[in-house]
Amino acid sequence: MTPRVAFFTDSFHEVNGVAHTSRHFDAFVRKRGLPFLNVHAGPRTQLTEDGPVWTIELQRGGFGFRLETDMSFDLFFMRYRSRMRALLQQFGAELVHITGPSDVGMLGALVAHDLKLPLVASWHTNIHEFGARRLMKLLSFIPAGTRRKLAEFTEQQIILALSLRYYQLARVLLAPNPELVEMLNRRARKPTFLMQRGVDTELFSPAKRTRADGQLVIGYVGRLSPEKSVRALRDVEQALLAAGIQNFRFKIVGDGHEQEWLKANIRNAELTGVLHGEPLAQAYAGMDIFAFPSHTDTYGNVVLEALASGVPAVVTSGGGPKYLVNDGVTGLISKDSQSFVENVVQLARDPEAIARMRVRARDFALCRYWHRIFEQVYDSYTYCLRMQRRPAINRAAAPIKPTWA
Repeated sequence: MTPRVAFFTDSFHEVNGVAHTSRHFDAFVRKRGLPFLNVHAGPRTQLTEDGPVWTIELQRGGFGFRLETDMSFDLFFMRYRSRMRALLQQFGAELVHITGPSDVGMLGALVAHDLKLPLVASWHTNIHEFGARRLMKLLSFIPAGTRRKLAEFTEQQIILALSLRYYQLARVLLAPNPELVEMLNRRARKPTFLMQRGVDTELFSPAKRTRADGQLVIGYVGRLSPEKSVRALRDVEQALLAAGIQNFRFKIVGDGHEQEWLKANIRNAELTGVLHGEPLAQAYAGMDIFAFPSHTDTYGNVVLEALASGVPAVVTSGGGPKYLVNDGVTGLISKDSQSFVENVVQLARDPEAIARMRVRARDFALCRYWHRIFEQVYDSYTYCLRMQRRPAINRAAAPIKPTWA
């Protein structure tokens, strides 16, 4: 039987990969008519029921701190603990799934503990790497060597160590790329499933391309924040100019703390702010090269959307985007920041390579279906529940084996 799942997600209405995945998950369970309780933050506290799918939004209070321009952490979010415990009992939840160490995720973990429900946790964000990069920026007044050592210590010995302790609360883990699956299996010592992402290939399509001005457009979509290494786009511009390439511009889609710096330091750039739906699809389709300099992304939804739009991607060898790019076929993978810049310039000089990669990029994305991803998530739920029900001594009733990366 299909388990009754209480899903506590860090983000739902916001603009980030967790929210994007959570909205698609919600659409999946509604289409399948699965019993599902979706718990997330919202503008006001309210419960809605749509057949077997229940949604409760919890309003954050003013006592906390801001994580992003559209996301904060409520220090008193646990005030909902007793209410959520009663709601999960009313819903008949059999399993709790949390998406990270946010106020919502911590609430879900506590309620699962209170009700003795099995817990599944999915790793979406390398917060240890994000924290280290933001610390590097905050400590810019300290000598570079000392600053780097402090950031590395904070990343590995504090943030990552605490994150692993948190994820060890779960019985089963999910991770978006093979590197993280291996790390969590080894360091958290928990069964870990691969949970990748899908893409809407009808919305994101080369058919949405309308421009034919002959100008080279280099695109970026995502948060404009230090951990995304977006300042590398300025280096790309300087390298293009030094190579004698003049007829180009940047199209930068997103919002964040680095927006003003980018406006001041890149002269051939259009900064659109956040886009959704058709305007976003048209922005992708109008790009010629997708330049994504982040070293910290665990997957790279925006890279997959660019590929679906027929846009070859230049990415780094750090994190998850490298698993989405077939080097030399659908884009280029860069070993470091310098080669990232060089690879963008290389593609800019080779319109025939761009044309070939456009076709291959689209073909790759056409095989990425959301429903297959979420069916695998439900396989992990089945595994988790069988672990709970397995007799302690009788080893004959072996659980199904998880999908290792």
